[in-house]
Amino acid sequence: MTDMTQSTEAEPQLRKATRRGGGDPATRGRTTIADGVVEKIAGLAARDVLGVHAMGSGLSRTFGAVRDRVPGGSKSVTRGVKAEVGEVQTALDLEIVVDYGVSIADVAKAVRENVVAAVERMTGLEVVEVNIAVSDVKLPDEEDEEPEPRIQ
Repeated sequence: MTDMTQSTEAEPQLRKATRRGGGDPATRGRTTIADGVVEKIAGLAARDVLGVHAMGSGLSRTFGAVRDRVPGGSKSVTRGVKAEVGEVQTALDLEIVVDYGVSIADVAKAVRENVVAAVERMTGLEVVEVNIAVSDVKLPDEEDEEPEPRIQ
């Protein structure tokens, strides 16, 4: 029995993992984020704000509506959003249409806060500015500027 006790004590010790390359593995390499990724995040965050009717100018919304109706086409969440992305910072320009009767200043503030929070949380980039251009106000009795479908 003493032999068995000795054999358990003589078991090979577990080797410690050898670190190669030194430093934290998370710091090895570089992550780049495309402008389009930031534009999608910002576009979705802006649309979530109450009082934002649409994104983009009238012309871009009209072309977008036509593109959306093409088979295989998808709705553009980046319409009305332009991002400039650097290594650690980003700047955004948004063009929005607000609903009639809402405070434009309050909507712009809420859009700015929502966009900054979403982009910084999801990308880790510092948002240095969010410029908002209000291009139109959607009146209650006004129809959307989407063309009639050609095919029924």
